[in-house]
Amino acid sequence: MRFSVPGPRSLAGQLFAMQAVLIAVVVAGYALFTYVSDRSQAEEAAKRQARAVARSVADSPSVLAAARTPDPTAELQPYALKVMRDTEVDFITIMSPRGIRWTHPDPDQIGQTFQGHTEGALQGQTFTETYTGTLGPSVRAVTPIQDGTKIVGLVSAGIRVEAITERVQSQVTALVGVAAGALALGAVGTYVVNARLRRHTHGMNAAELSRMHDYHQAALHAVREGLLMLDGQYRVALINDGGRELLGVEGDVVGRSVAELGLPAPLTGALLASEPRVDEVHLTASRVLVINTSPVSGGERRGTVVTLRDVTELQSLMGELDSERGFTQALRSQAHEAANRLHTVVSLIELGRAEEAVEFATAELELAQALTDQVVAAVSEPVLAALLLGKTAQANERGVELMVSEDSSLDDGLLPETLPARDLVTILGNLIDNAVDAAQGSVRARVTVAAYTLGTEDCPELMLRVSDTGPGVDPAHAEAVFQRGFSTKPAGPGGRGLGLALVRQAALRHEGTLSVTATDEGGAEFEVRLPLRESGAVAAGVTSGCPVSEGSGGPA
Repeated sequence: MRFSVPGPRSLAGQLFAMQAVLIAVVVAGYALFTYVSDRSQAEEAAKRQARAVARSVADSPSVLAAARTPDPTAELQPYALKVMRDTEVDFITIMSPRGIRWTHPDPDQIGQTFQGHTEGALQGQTFTETYTGTLGPSVRAVTPIQDGTKIVGLVSAGIRVEAITERVQSQVTALVGVAAGALALGAVGTYVVNARLRRHTHGMNAAELSRMHDYHQAALHAVREGLLMLDGQYRVALINDGGRELLGVEGDVVGRSVAELGLPAPLTGALLASEPRVDEVHLTASRVLVINTSPVSGGERRGTVVTLRDVTELQSLMGELDSERGFTQALRSQAHEAANRLHTVVSLIELGRAEEAVEFATAELELAQALTDQVVAAVSEPVLAALLLGKTAQANERGVELMVSEDSSLDDGLLPETLPARDLVTILGNLIDNAVDAAQGSVRARVTVAAYTLGTEDCPELMLRVSDTGPGVDPAHAEAVFQRGFSTKPAGPGGRGLGLALVRQAALRHEGTLSVTATDEGGAEFEVRLPLRESGAVAAGVTSGCPVSEGSGGPA
């Protein structure tokens, strides 16, 4: 025979059982206390009543007169029975000083000796006691009948304990009814409260809730993605370690408003928006973040759940991939041009004009080599040289001439470890792409790139300048062009306005400056200055003694 072991109750069920038991114990305890208290009060009331009746009878002149007669029973028995009925006591016994009964509810007991104590009354005192007599246990009072100083008789008035119990039981019955009503009302209230609690805890018991909390905490801090929860007033209700790292916030931020976290304005606006956001790209000082927001509602707005993903690495790789695609297209185009030139050479040979074929091929080779030599001579840093050669080919494909200025001079090995080549590709590549876009279609479309160092030996700086022959930048938008999402060009499938924002982010990450001015020809000139301090100096925060870089457009 198998017995099923009941599973643990839910937290709401446990609380209901505990509260029901507590209410039952409280009500039972109160009922017991009331019963004992009422019984004690009933006994005290019975003693007072018996004492009052006994004294009244003893002080009656007719009782004193009857006690002097030879046959007191004849007058006192009817009197005692009448007083018993009027005062609702169970017996009134009037007796001689020797305890011989003159009256009794049971006439057969008249003339018999009183059962009880009379010593105190014979000494002129009135006292009460509980004693078992002919009528059973009773609460009685005994008092003397005095003729001056002489005691001529005794009076005892009493109430049976059974009668007292019946009085208390009637009160207890009413008390039990009230207690049962209180218990039922408390049970109903407890059930309603715990039903609500059951809905909020989804019927889970305390162990399950504790285990879920442990899992929740472990999962919350284990995921690399950022998680941010805001309440209905857009205050931080919860943030995990990934969220702190991605947003760059420190200290206890729970309870603070999103507007107080010091985040970039576009990101703060997205977090404060009431409508959901899906895969929006936002920039912080050092990261590219993709955010998703989802309002939490249950009849009313309760808050917002925000997830954060770091796509800084992905964005850099995408930029490099775009450059590689550009290089591939340029190589394809150059291969097509090379095939045309080769066909020309072959055709000249077939026509018997070998000397002209050699002259044509040599001229084309010298032109290509001259371009390579010009770029490498100006910028011998291999990554930047390769970038400029690739961008030159891309620009030529779009009808834009890309030139490296004569004052460019950047030796290989000059860049410190704190300034990785990837960031230089991000900065210079995006500036050239924007310049080519702006210059395309203009008269004598041209983009000029300059890269050189300046400053002192102790505080060297890298200068990157890109100018174009395009329409330029409206001075009113000199700062807005660096904001994510700003663009004067038509929106493409992937959106616009990210390139210059990434340039500014990379410049700020390396404590540099970014500015934009107008060229003499009306185009735009973007200038980036990056300090070339070694990694130790940057880690130590060494900036004293180095002049602050100033661009015409101010620091971005």
